[in-house]
Amino acid sequence: MNFIFLGPPGSGKGTQAKQVCRELNILHLSTGDVLRENVKNGTELGKKAQKFMEAGDLVPDNVIVGMIEDKLKNGELDNGFILDGFPRTVPQAQALKEMFASNHKSIDRAILLDVSDEEVIKRLSGRFYCPTCNAGYNYPAKMPKVEGICDKDGSKLLRRPDDEEDVVKNRLDVYKKQTEPIVEFYRNESILTEVGAERSIEAIFADLLKLTQEFK
Repeated sequence: MNFIFLGPPGSGKGTQAKQVCRELNILHLSTGDVLRENVKNGTELGKKAQKFMEAGDLVPDNVIVGMIEDKLKNGELDNGFILDGFPRTVPQAQALKEMFASNHKSIDRAILLDVSDEEVIKRLSGRFYCPTCNAGYNYPAKMPKVEGICDKDGSKLLRRPDDEEDVVKNRLDVYKKQTEPIVEFYRNESILTEVGAERSIEAIFADLLKLTQEFK
């Protein structure tokens, strides 16, 4: 089974992808991990990527697609995979489709973890940490007993700059402009499935496992 997990920031796609991959013993293909691996190993594509990263530029689509193609040709994708974090744009989705087609592979299913804007904002702006003991808290899974206060030492909880509500709203806007259009791309490819992701992690995981059964 060859899947892509889609969804806005805070939808839980990374968490679910890891769990499903562990359960099915298939490859979790996170583009961030793939980039770091290539840079660390000094591959030709890794060296190219590093130049862009050091300059603060985005790594070109063809470099990332090339890294995924290398894994395909090395046989690392033979048992199936879940691609998490890529593609982010329609041109990336098209480039990925063409690369797989040229290697006689295809994406079986693109799964959208569907979460409302309000829930995304709650989740991402609902992450706090204790500056004293570094304990983490988050909505809705791990809330402090007293709002804004650490359970362990009574310190006032803080929110990281990236989790401030205005920053979260900006991240969501970027997602809608750049990434949300690929939902329609995969819908037009007739491989899109939507999964409601405003439920417990366990309930979402159970539904995702059911979806994988037809591809075993």
